[in-house]
Amino acid sequence: MDRIRKNVERIKTQIAPYNPTIVAVTKYFDESQILKYYEIGFRDFGENRVKDAVEKIKKLPAEVVENSRFHLIGHLQTNKVKLAVGNFDLIHSVDSLKLAQAISEEAKNKGIVQKILLQINNANEEQKSGFSPEEIKKQFKDILNLQNIKICGVMNMAPIHSDDEILHKLFGNIKQIYDELQSEFGVELNQISMGMSNDFKIALEEGATIIRLGRILFE
Repeated sequence: MDRIRKNVERIKTQIAPYNPTIVAVTKYFDESQILKYYEIGFRDFGENRVKDAVEKIKKLPAEVVENSRFHLIGHLQTNKVKLAVGNFDLIHSVDSLKLAQAISEEAKNKGIVQKILLQINNANEEQKSGFSPEEIKKQFKDILNLQNIKICGVMNMAPIHSDDEILHKLFGNIKQIYDELQSEFGVELNQISMGMSNDFKIALEEGATIIRLGRILFE
């Protein structure tokens, strides 16, 4: 844990000018590890698999659950919506109008408003889901009109092996889309989730408010 503490302090120094939320990606760890990271000071935890995450959350002490925020950062299938809604403070990976509708309907059934981010795939990677920049503009109003979700912002995953110039371009484009959505639709958004262990510095330079870190924290 001393090594992790040193990693965290080093990263906090690097990101201090930007003051983002660090989501600790704990998808490979069990609840005992999450508890250790909580004790270090983490309060935001990112998970990829809905069922595994919910099982972990149930095993955590009530105090930890009450004082933590759990983020779904992996792809969400519509057949997992019922389990996801209400168990995650923020669902990052809403990638279609259909999925947003399913989340809103389930949130209505549970009497809550579910916070979400809209995933944008501006690199046009076939293996990744997400709205194209054109699609998100066309469908944003329909999503905005859904009563039981709150659109907090946008999310992006850049291609892993991109060079710095491409990363700046892609992340800068996400910030541009974020700004345009607010301007064109008269809404106030407050979150841009982009940047992981290999590219978070560039993401912050381009406007990220949430970075999702795994390997670099725990190596």
